[in-house]
This record gives sequence, C-alpha cells and structure tokens, in this order.
Amino acid sequence: MDPVTVIIETPKNSQVKFDYDPGLQCFKLKKILPAGMVFPFDFGYIPGTKGGDGDPLDIIVIAEFGTFTGCAMDCRIIGAMLAEQKEKGSKKIRNDRFLAIPLQSMMFKDVHELSQLPKELTRQLQDFFINYNKAALKDFKVLRIVGSKKAYSLINKPVNSR
Repeated sequence: MDPVTVIIETPKNSQVKFDYDPGLQCFKLKKILPAGMVFPFDFGYIPGTKGGDGDPLDIIVIAEFGTFTGCAMDCRIIGAMLAEQKEKGSKKIRNDRFLAIPLQSMMFKDVHELSQLPKELTRQLQDFFINYNKAALKDFKVLRIVGSKKAYSLINKPVNSR
C-alpha cells in the first residue's frame, strides 16, 4: 500500500485543539481540553478526503516523537476505528479515526497492522476519543476496529458508501 500524506493539526501532548481554516489559510485555535487531558499522539487529517462530518478524514499518528501544527508527513495506514458521533439535537454521523505510523518512525518501523500494537494502547485510544467527545457534549461510539487493508480502502471511498 502506498503511503498517505498527513497534515498535523494538533501535536502530541497538546491540551489545545487546532483546526485548519481554509478561508484564513492557516490553523486556528478551536478549543482547550479539560484539565489533565492531552492528545496522546499527533492528530490531523488526510488532505483531499471527506468524512461523514464534512471535514477531511481524521487520523492519529502513532510515533515515538511529536511534531507541530502544520507538519506534513508520509505515513502507512495500520488500521481504523470505525465510529459514529452524535451531537445533542442532531443525527448520528460517521466519524472514523484512521491510525498510521510515520515512515520515519524507528520504534514502530515493523508495525504494519493495528493488531501488532498492544491491545491496551488501542483501548486507551478508544477511551480518549470517547472522553474527548464527551467533554464536547457529543456521543462517540466505536463500531469496530479494522486492519490496514480495510482502512486503506475506506480512505478512497465516498462518504455515503462507508
């Protein structure tokens, strides 16, 4: 599978969430996470894609290092958390979280499937997204976890066929 270019919006260990604003052509502060909560890894998006929420597909980049807002890097997709999200007073939407490893990672250089990571790490990532959304008064439910081939195929599918 070909690498996927990822743009980081929110760096690892950040307590603030950034979003890219196409109108301003820069990254804009979106919110501050509750005390004690930080992003466990770099979080960003896959340019040229569109998720169920209308934004580019979300991706978390698992690495031994953190980068910075606006950093572009090539990654290999190792899996995805297929998920539904619901804001109060609105309908459920798909808002999957893709997982990737940077091609430059040394610690995770042999990881090609999400199943190769410790199960506890996968559980903690699910818990992070559930709690992150709960703090924003949204329900987030992981429907299932998929491997690299399925995840990679979903990146190129239209939103309504996922």
